Amino acid sequence: MSDTSTILDRPKRWDQPFGGDMDDATVDRLLLGSPFREMDPAEFPAHLSLREILKNDTRVVRYEDNDIVVRKGDYGNSAFLVLSGKVEVFLFDVPSSALGRRERRRKGLLRSIARLWTNPSLPEVRDRDRVRATAELADADENVHMKILVQDLPIAMDRQRTAQLSEGQLFGELAALGRIPRGATIRAVGGAELLEIRWQGLRELRARSAALRKTVDEQYRKNALGILLRDHPLFKHLTFAELEEVAREAVFETYGNFEWYGSYKQLLDAEPAQRLAAEPVIAREGDHPDGLILIRAAFARVSAVFGNGSRTISYLGVNQMYGLEELVHNQTADTPAPLQTTLRAVGYVDILRIPTSVVEKFVLSRLPREQVLKFVSYPRQLRTEVEAGRAEPAPVATSPARAREAGGPGPSATLDPGTLEFLVDNRFINGVAAMLIDTDRCTRCDDCVRACATAHDNNPRFIRHGPIYGHHMVTNACMHCADPVCMIGCPTGAIHRSAQGPVVIDDQTCIGCQTCANSCPYGNIRMVEVRDEQGEFIVDKRQLPILKATKCDLCVDESGGPSCVRACPHDALQRVDMKDTDTLAQWLKR
Repeated sequence: MSDTSTILDRPKRWDQPFGGDMDDATVDRLLLGSPFREMDPAEFPAHLSLREILKNDTRVVRYEDNDIVVRKGDYGNSAFLVLSGKVEVFLFDVPSSALGRRERRRKGLLRSIARLWTNPSLPEVRDRDRVRATAELADADENVHMKILVQDLPIAMDRQRTAQLSEGQLFGELAALGRIPRGATIRAVGGAELLEIRWQGLRELRARSAALRKTVDEQYRKNALGILLRDHPLFKHLTFAELEEVAREAVFETYGNFEWYGSYKQLLDAEPAQRLAAEPVIAREGDHPDGLILIRAAFARVSAVFGNGSRTISYLGVNQMYGLEELVHNQTADTPAPLQTTLRAVGYVDILRIPTSVVEKFVLSRLPREQVLKFVSYPRQLRTEVEAGRAEPAPVATSPARAREAGGPGPSATLDPGTLEFLVDNRFINGVAAMLIDTDRCTRCDDCVRACATAHDNNPRFIRHGPIYGHHMVTNACMHCADPVCMIGCPTGAIHRSAQGPVVIDDQTCIGCQTCANSCPYGNIRMVEVRDEQGEFIVDKRQLPILKATKCDLCVDESGGPSCVRACPHDALQRVDMKDTDTLAQWLKR
């Protein structure tokens, strides 16, 4: 290292507290209230004391009447505890026009052009303030309190479809812990004081307090159940009383490991049969169908016996169903059909199992047959029976995309079996914006790499390399996963889901611990040594380089979208949402 190198203390987890105004008096007040007064400080280690967690991983936020706290559909990284006042949960979809959503600021044309002259000549140049944690998180939509009101109260208010939460009640834990969008819009009523807890702090509190863990887990299941039923098209016609009856009969189940990336890496070199055997079976081909299964979170593989092994038929994601075809068939058939396929957890999956009697009572006997059949894609021999008229009228023709929008079957008609196996085995089905390259069209000109480097401190955020099936490569670029497990262990929340969806890293709060890079199942996060404005590496007092995590941010501040796609002169590169198998299949078959 040069004698002129910039020397800084190595960044630490709590260099940047979640709230800048959490003084000792505020922490003392919190410790006197529930649930913290029931916690035993001795259960917390010295380096993660209860007091320090409250001081650094929480903040007190005050909302005035009608202020929006969270908005349905936004991604969230924190939970809220009501300290005083009340908040109101809208149990219906508030019109977007009433939510005051703000668009992310993007670079204009002049700023984009100016970058050609203002970019540093060396990669990953930072000033001192960008290395130390001295600024707020980059995603200000939710992490910084803004005055956003419900703007059209006559439209938004419906007193029969709201619920109020008061002092001592917790909300938002579902999105914070599950890495999923907010399930409801919540506003303050008459003013409210809330304790916002970023999910890292909630994780620590939950891990060391059995009482809080029980409360959070029970509430997680209850809220997950309510949101799934309320939003699912099969149950939208039900009243709240009927939904409660369905909820009482339904069973919430979890299969696999929430932190599945470790076992996945161990299985990468295993034989296909070994990988399949490691996936927990939720329902097995040939068994009696005992109900309808709804996917609440993550993914499941649908496979069928093929020769001496099995073949992947489809994969299912959030809100999609398994078992409806057999239930519809068996309602009128003389000979009941067993399950036609096997359902397995890919990594981990949350499901809701609804008994057959409940489905028959509230769905099959209530909805017009034509409407139910829009969700159905009959498999294998069952399809033959149906189309022959022995069990049911032929299903209404519907595209896979339409079926998926309705919560129906997963992709089976658009992708060939080999491609399906490749995507599921490598867990690429997790990708929301996976980078695919057609190697037959790609000339290795590297225009995509140079465009990415120009947009990101002269260091490209992806590597033009990755697994290949046929002549298509899934490139080592962040896929902005539906289930971003890279976020699980981050101690500061530097890697987080922005409110609009892309997974981004906040440079100020990244401490270079490498947890996210080690957790990414796909190797799409890289650690880089950063330089000062003179081009010298920034080091700590032991002369060791200070690292930062970097990855594709989907060019969130670029008005034209991902630079890599726009720069490709041969139409060889595309960003693909893996759940949109119609678009994926069309692109693969060009």
